[in-house]
This record gives sequence, C-alpha cells and structure tokens, in this order.
Amino acid sequence: MNQPCRQHAHPRRLVQQPLSDLTDRLRAQSRKVTGPRQAILDVLRSHAVPLTNRQIHEAVGKSDCDLATIYRTMHTLLGAGLVRRCDFGDGTARFELADDDACHHHHLVCRACKIVVEIDACLAPGVEADLARRHGFSHITHRLEFHGLCPRCKGTPEDRTRTAKESIP
Repeated sequence: MNQPCRQHAHPRRLVQQPLSDLTDRLRAQSRKVTGPRQAILDVLRSHAVPLTNRQIHEAVGKSDCDLATIYRTMHTLLGAGLVRRCDFGDGTARFELADDDACHHHHLVCRACKIVVEIDACLAPGVEADLARRHGFSHITHRLEFHGLCPRCKGTPEDRTRTAKESIP
C-alpha cells in the first residue's frame, strides 16, 4: 500500500519545470515578467517543499527585493495559477509551484520546528476509486498531511510538553 505514487506522480520532484515555461504562462495571461517574479519562480522551482514568504525572501536575497514585494508577487502568482497555497494548520501560508495537471502532494510536517518533508508515496488511490464508485463522484483528488515531531525535535523537553498539551481535550 505504501508504494511510490504512480497514478498521481509528483512531477516537480522528477522533472523541474523550466523557468521559461513558467514565464511563458505569465505572458499568456498578459502579465509582466519582472525581475522579482522570475527570481521567486526560480526559488520555488528549486525547492521540493512549500516555502513561507520569509523563506522565499531569504532565498531571493534581501537586497534584490523587499518582503512587501514578495507578498504582492505571491498574490499575483497565486491569482495567475502558477503557485498553490499550502496551509498546514499553523497559521503560516506556504507556497509551491502549481502543477499543470493539478497533482496533489503529500507532506509530513514537524509540529515543533515546522519543517516540511514531501512524501514520495501515495496512500489513497484505492480510496479515491472507492469513494467515486460509492458516491457517484468523478475527478476526485485529495490532500494528505501528516504531523509529528522530526528527529531533531522529538527529544527536547519543550516539545514533549507541547505534544502533551496538544493531546489534552
């Protein structure tokens, strides 16, 4: 059951989208291809996991564009369908390139340090088919996120306390 995802391949991990393809998609929507937009797209295409605006800002280089430009550009890229917003329930938006085929992604998120790991396996293709058959749906997709403590955080006393508090109803 824990097999590499064949039905729902993760194309970003296998083949990186050329920057020229991404900028062509902007031009096709009559949007300007600016330096900050190219730099942000280049950062996102080189990361396999979603990034926060601050992480994008650090990767682009603080001298190349300010944080407000990052926020505005992410809003524009989101509206253009080039990026997807990921919400892991911690109140922090993260962004990744949107796949042309609307491929879903699976993530493992550390509750303490918020590191995100992309999972290479799909656990739900059989579940999708069963749901479609039983309820008459088609074109079913899903998002699956697991939350836990990463190896670096699992042994710290603060995180054991935080985990205990999270489990109290």
